[in-house]
Amino acid sequence: MEFIDYIIENKDQIISLCIEHIELTALALIIAIIIGVPIGILISYKRKLNKPVLGITSVTQAIPSMALLGFMIPFLGIGTAPAIVVVVLYSLLPIIKNTYTGIANISPATVEAATGIGLTKAQILTKIQIPEALPIIMAGVRISSVSAVGLMTMAAFIGGGGLGYLIFSGIRTVNNYQILAGAIPACILALLVDYFFGAIEKLVTPISLQNETKSKEKQKKERRKNKIIVIITILIIGLLFLQEIDFSKKSDNVIRVGSKDFTEQEILCYMTSQAIENNTDIDVENECNLGGAQVVFSALTNDNIDLYIDYAGTDYTDILKHKPISDVDKVYKTIKKEMKEKYDIEVLNQMAFNNTYALAVTKETAQKYNLATINDLTRVSNDLIIAPTLEFINREDGLPGLEKEYGLSFKDTIGIDGSPRYTALQNNNAQVIDAFTTDGLLKKFNLVVLEDDKNFFPPYYAIPLVRSDTLKEYPEIEKVLNALGPYLTDEVMQDLNYQVDELGKSPEKVATDFLNMINLTV
Repeated sequence: MEFIDYIIENKDQIISLCIEHIELTALALIIAIIIGVPIGILISYKRKLNKPVLGITSVTQAIPSMALLGFMIPFLGIGTAPAIVVVVLYSLLPIIKNTYTGIANISPATVEAATGIGLTKAQILTKIQIPEALPIIMAGVRISSVSAVGLMTMAAFIGGGGLGYLIFSGIRTVNNYQILAGAIPACILALLVDYFFGAIEKLVTPISLQNETKSKEKQKKERRKNKIIVIITILIIGLLFLQEIDFSKKSDNVIRVGSKDFTEQEILCYMTSQAIENNTDIDVENECNLGGAQVVFSALTNDNIDLYIDYAGTDYTDILKHKPISDVDKVYKTIKKEMKEKYDIEVLNQMAFNNTYALAVTKETAQKYNLATINDLTRVSNDLIIAPTLEFINREDGLPGLEKEYGLSFKDTIGIDGSPRYTALQNNNAQVIDAFTTDGLLKKFNLVVLEDDKNFFPPYYAIPLVRSDTLKEYPEIEKVLNALGPYLTDEVMQDLNYQVDELGKSPEKVATDFLNMINLTV
C-alpha cells in the first residue's frame, strides 16, 4: 500500500519521466535503424567489409556504457545528445549483423533466377532479398529496442532525464519505492516496444513468408489490427515530440543552474534556481543531477551551464591540484584567484555549511572497538573493512592521504558508489564508510561520525561558481546567492537532506519550503 501511495503522490513526475524516456529511446532507435540497415546491406554485397564492420561494432559493444558516455561528454556536452549517441552505438550490432545474415543466407539460386528474368540489382534487393530477410532483420531491431530502453536509463547521469532519474535517485537515498517507480515502467516500456516492433514485423513481412498456421483470412485481419496499432503508436510518439517544440519566442534572459548527482546538490540546485527567479527578472533552466565533480565542472567550463554550487575542498585539491590543507581562508583565497585566472570563473562568498569528508561507523561497531576518533581506528583497522566511494578511493584528500596521515591499514577496501555503502554497513559487509558531515543518511541510520582529530580533511565549505561572462551580464546573481548562504548551516543542511533521504520529500519541494520559511528577499 505504501508503494501505491508513493506512485499516486508522484504520478506527475513518473509520467513526465516516462514520456522523456519514450522520446529518447524512440529517437535513438530511429537513428540506429537508419544507420544499421544500410550498413548491413552494404556488407552483404561487399563481403570484404564484413569482418572490419562487425569487428568495430562488436568492440563498441564491449566498451562499458558509462566509459563510453564519459568519453562523449567533452565532445557533445551534457544532456540528451551523448546519451542518444551511446545508445545508438550499442544498438547497431544486432541490426547490422541480422541484416547482413538475413540477406547473405538467401539462396543463391533465388538470386540467380531473379537475375535470369531480367531484374536489376536494386529490384532484387527490394523485391526479393529484403522481404525474405525481414524476419531476421526485425529480430535484430527487436533485440536493440529492448536493450535501448534499459540503456537509456543512463541519460539521468548527465541531466538527460528519463526513468533513470528515479532509479539512480532511489539507489542514492536507499528508497526502494523510488527505484521500483523507475524500474517497473522501464520494464513495461520494454515489453511494449518489443510488442510494437513485433507488430511491424508481421505487417511488413509478406503473408507467404510468415510461418503461421492461421487461415489467410485471419492473417489479413491480424495485419489490419497490427496496422492500426502501428499507426496509433507512431501518432502518439509524433505528438510527444511535437509537444516538446516550443513555438513561443524564447527569452534571452535565461541562465542554466547545474548540480552534481546526490541529494544535497539537487536541493541546492532547486534552491539556487528558485532564489534567483524569486528575486530577479532572470529565467532559470535547471540542469540538476548531472554527475560527478569532473562532469559538472566540465559542463561549466564548456558553457553547458552557467553556475553551480561546489565545495572548496573539491576545487582546491581535485580541480586545482593542490595538496590538502586545513586553512579555510587560504583555501578560499586560492580558489577565488586561480579559478579566475585559469578558467575565467568567479567564486562568490562561501556558504555557512562545511560538508567535509568524515568516517562513519555503526553504534555497535563504535562500542565494540571503543571508537570515537579516526586515530582510534589505528588499533583495529587491520580487522575492519572499509567501503568508500570510488572518488574517495582515488582522491589525495581521500583514502590514500588518510591512510598515510593516520597510519591506517584496513583489512580490505570495497569501492561502492552512493548510498549502497550504507546498506553494506548495516549488513556488516563493511564496518567503516566515508560520508559527508551534512549527509541526511547519517541521521537516518543513526551512525557515529568519527572525529578527525588530526584535522586531515580540508574544508569543504559550499561555494557558488559562476561563469565570468554570466556574472557580468547578470550581476544581481551575486547579491542573491550571498544573501542565501548564511542561512545554510551544517545543521540546516543535514535536516534538509534528511527530509529527502528519510521522509521521502522531493528535493524541489524541500528547497521551496525552506525558501518560503526564511522568506528570502534581497
